[in-house]
Amino acid sequence: MPFANVGPLKLETDLPDEKVLFLSDIFPTGYMAAENAQILPGDTVAVWGCGPVGQFAIASAFMLGAARVIAIDRVPERLALARSIGAITVDYAEDDVKVLTALKDLTGGIGPDSCIDAVGLEGHSSQLQGIYDKIKTAVMFETDRPVVLRQAIQAVRKSGTLSIPGVYGGLLDKVPFGAAFGKGITMKMGQTNMHNYMKPLLERIEKNQIDPSYIISTASRSTRRPRCTRCGVTRRKTSRKS
Repeated sequence: MPFANVGPLKLETDLPDEKVLFLSDIFPTGYMAAENAQILPGDTVAVWGCGPVGQFAIASAFMLGAARVIAIDRVPERLALARSIGAITVDYAEDDVKVLTALKDLTGGIGPDSCIDAVGLEGHSSQLQGIYDKIKTAVMFETDRPVVLRQAIQAVRKSGTLSIPGVYGGLLDKVPFGAAFGKGITMKMGQTNMHNYMKPLLERIEKNQIDPSYIISTASRSTRRPRCTRCGVTRRKTSRKS
């Protein structure tokens, strides 16, 4: 296999697999997202998306000195996991919750010091912009649904930083770039250089600064893989019918 000796990191440690598994992808991605957010001690950071990358962005923000992290999502289990590591949560699926209003209330009307978009092109919203994006992508007048990007630009404080680990793939519409310019914000984004982070993050795990295995909800042996795969397919088919 070409370059098979380039990607892997040899681990000379007694750490269990569960603690080092995520060094291969989502932990470095979440950490780089927090690093790109240019967090200073005492900062307030808002993270959109509490999936795996968002979870590690939250944990990494705390490691880098954030005093508060506000996690935004609509899935109860994800929000609960974010709360378990110290985040304040905002559930945008609740009828009386507006994300921008909630962030202003939580930051004294100033806005977060840094915002992290860990959602990317498949953002969701029950508001008008969500319907707008759904229609435009359906007729190929737009490739991405930049709901979170719009909110993050509007939410971040003046001279704040916007970090974008969420993937965008094409053309975006109605992005408030004038607000980004007017507030003088810094925007940092891009794919993660895994080898730049694997060894430093392994050292953090070894020093017990973080235990990445907290993100695992269910474990199964490799001998059960075919059975688990069938279960996953069945669940997806059931959810589509419902």
